[in-house]
Amino acid sequence: MDLNKATIIGNLTRDPEVRTTPSGINVANFGVATNLVWNDQNGQRQEKAEFHNVVAWRKLADICGQYLKKGGKVYIEGRLQTRSWDDQNGVKRYRTEIIADNMIMLDRAGQTPGGNYSQPQPPQNNSQPEPTETEAASAPEEKEINVDDIPF
Repeated sequence: MDLNKATIIGNLTRDPEVRTTPSGINVANFGVATNLVWNDQNGQRQEKAEFHNVVAWRKLADICGQYLKKGGKVYIEGRLQTRSWDDQNGVKRYRTEIIADNMIMLDRAGQTPGGNYSQPQPPQNNSQPEPTETEAASAPEEKEINVDDIPF
């Protein structure tokens, strides 16, 4: 039995680049950085970053291009694939990529990529008068759905 599965959680190093193949299939390319933190033999804190190339196809490519932004935290699940080509000088080059099968955005609603929360907008002045206390007490409570509260 064989298994080729890659799972990472990290931050986007660049905005996804979405292109369309000649056959009409959308493909998105982007980078994700993962960090490893440990204490060495002397007790000093050490950090190391790994950079991963991610490729998403079809509908997932569209979603990545629309919602992912540089600095955002993301969960990627997929498989590893290495491709090779000859560069301009005839040297063989290799690139290992994660072909994404699943993506989950991990930034909280209302949070901009990079960890900064967006500031709430001040209420706009409506021309409608404020309801009186009796009107407000008898009116059913309506909740407005904010687009930033939608998790996808």
